[in-house]
Amino acid sequence: MQNKQMKHVVNGAFILSLAALIAKILSAVYRVPFQNLVGNTGFYVYQQIYPLYGIGMTFALSGLPVFISKLIAEQTDLGWQRETLRRSAILLAGLSALIFIGLQFGAGGIAHAMGDRQLAPLIEAVAWMFLFMPWLALSRGYFQGRFVMVPTAISQVAEQLVRVAVILLAAVWAVRGHWSVYKMGTWAMSGATFGAIAASSVLLYFWWRRARTATMPPSKVPAPRYGELLRRFLAEGGSLCLFASLIVLLQLMDSFSVKNNLVVAGLGQAAAKSLKGVYDRGQPLVQLGLVLATGLSASLLPSLTRALQRRRHNEFYRQAVMMIRLSFTFSAAAAGGLIALMPGVNRLLFGNTQGDLALALYMLSIVLVALISSYSSVFQSLGEYRLPTLALLVGLAVKLAVNGWAVRRWQINGASSATVLALFVMFGLIWWRSRSYIQQALFRQQFLLKLMVCVGGMALVVGVFFHQLVQWLQPGRLATGGLVLVCIIIGGSLFLFLTRVLHLLTIREWLALPMGKQFLRRFNKKDN
Repeated sequence: MQNKQMKHVVNGAFILSLAALIAKILSAVYRVPFQNLVGNTGFYVYQQIYPLYGIGMTFALSGLPVFISKLIAEQTDLGWQRETLRRSAILLAGLSALIFIGLQFGAGGIAHAMGDRQLAPLIEAVAWMFLFMPWLALSRGYFQGRFVMVPTAISQVAEQLVRVAVILLAAVWAVRGHWSVYKMGTWAMSGATFGAIAASSVLLYFWWRRARTATMPPSKVPAPRYGELLRRFLAEGGSLCLFASLIVLLQLMDSFSVKNNLVVAGLGQAAAKSLKGVYDRGQPLVQLGLVLATGLSASLLPSLTRALQRRRHNEFYRQAVMMIRLSFTFSAAAAGGLIALMPGVNRLLFGNTQGDLALALYMLSIVLVALISSYSSVFQSLGEYRLPTLALLVGLAVKLAVNGWAVRRWQINGASSATVLALFVMFGLIWWRSRSYIQQALFRQQFLLKLMVCVGGMALVVGVFFHQLVQWLQPGRLATGGLVLVCIIIGGSLFLFLTRVLHLLTIREWLALPMGKQFLRRFNKKDN
């Protein structure tokens, strides 16, 4: 019976991870045609306000639902669950109303602080999605707490599909109708509300299906008091939300800082907006780079939970080390490949090579975010929230302190450097205070040295090969895309070859990877 339940949990986690992967790919990929349609300035307008949407998304999708699912899983009494959901709904309704009112009436002030008063209608448009946040968070959290992952998965994909469709339609209509970039941005931001409506409809259907068969008896256990519930929401839920929105919070700081300080540095308004749009190209690239690393982390989290439930501490630490090493390995490979191929990737996706250095620096955040996510997942699995939250707040303070100065001195190169520095400080604090067994995960069996050789060798070969081909062929944009694809195949194959030759990963770690067993068989056949 216990094995059957655990299999159900693992299958549910796989469904949720797959949906998250699809949603992340959609969220990253649509920005490429969108930027190509609306240009650097149009992209700047959208990206200035996007972090506000991103924070709402983490509340409604990843931060609060995870906390609520944990609440629901703590008590099997159905009446207790119903009363806890009701009290949670009241707290979240108050929070969403405050955010909505603050954004609606404060839109002008926020836009002014960002250095562009014309952004106010976009802020007002995105505010509406926060009204759906309590329903989305509570519904997803309840179903996940009951180990029913399909409603969350379907609602997540539906939300992204509708939102992306609205954004791209707004961009097409803007080009055909010669709209201003601000009118286009307002309609694009309304996609957040349409997406929330779609997700709410999906969840409402699953609630209707459940209500036909389920009954809610009176509670036999007293539900948590409002004060206790609020404290847990702030401590545990707040920590989960902060980490889920880590990249978005850094981007929000850039929204208030980069364009304003570019103007202070001597650029005109139009030039500063365009250059901020170039800098914003880094976000979809980072998201794509993190897809595999975060997907691996998510796939291994159920095994961490299982080990803790069975009180097998050695197994827990072994799984934690595996998660950290795999996330680090593939995030480093993604970052190294993107840095080596940045001129080609930039030209293929965005039409030119503006901001190559800033984007290459920004790619280092892929590695640091993957490491921060892995280490903080271990802390949160153990119920330890204080240190990761403190580390995150210190890192954000570093970004806030140095960003303006760095932008005035080095423009968007400075903004990228400030982001990397902030993430490095966060990771350093989390690593410093982690348990010694986890702390040494990156150094055991010369892992860090071997990884540097693998990534460095791959990046060097691919970078030189691509540069030589470009010098020789002088390709156009589409031909550059073909060269990038060839180099990705060569680089990926070389990286896997080097990891196997240098024994970077253990057999257990290879077997944890998708297709890892097949790769080992083929490689061993070649050896024989």
